[in-house]
Amino acid sequence: MRIRFKPWARAELEASAFYIDNPEEYKNQWKKLYPKAEQIFRLELGCGKGGFISQIALMHPDTNFLAIDMVDAMLGLAKRKVEQAYSEKNKEIDNVLLTRFDIERIDKILGKEDKVQRIYINFCNPWQRGKHHKKRLTHPKQLEKYKEFLIEGGEIYFKTDDNGLFQNSLQYFVQSGFSIQKKTENLEMEQNFWENIQTEHEKMFIEQGIAIKALIARKI
Repeated sequence: MRIRFKPWARAELEASAFYIDNPEEYKNQWKKLYPKAEQIFRLELGCGKGGFISQIALMHPDTNFLAIDMVDAMLGLAKRKVEQAYSEKNKEIDNVLLTRFDIERIDKILGKEDKVQRIYINFCNPWQRGKHHKKRLTHPKQLEKYKEFLIEGGEIYFKTDDNGLFQNSLQYFVQSGFSIQKKTENLEMEQNFWENIQTEHEKMFIEQGIAIKALIARKI
């Protein structure tokens, strides 16, 4: 998703207590950055404007979350959205961190000792041209990296509006040794599929008549 440059974003992020500007320094030791280091650890790849992370983290105070994006403008908006959500509930922001990094190189900032329990991938770039498929966040090239820090039995929650990406991803996960626990080609019509959070992006697709595809894949 393209977004206009936000001149305020970089300064706000650098001043934020829950933004990490040097993520490579914390590989294998992310948990020590959270007040409750013993809590389970979950990750959102490509957090965008923060519609998802601001809600899921607030709903689960017993879980630590790390949200990653590579665009300052996106992260700046995500920061503000997290602040607003927690402020409205009069809660301290103590279980969510944001950081800027290229997800294609995620193995540089997360390792086996980080013990990620769940990964969320929401509406990532489908990279539709064949020569760009390796850039997909669900491509086997990426899945092999996630396996290094995802615990045994850990899961990836994935949803997309793009049918081609979804069908290919089903193959990618199996090819990389994951087990598909659940799948649907119309998430809105499913009951109790998962604890779904509809962001502005997702609602926009639904209003356009585009069915949301989703799956849960488990590391085995």
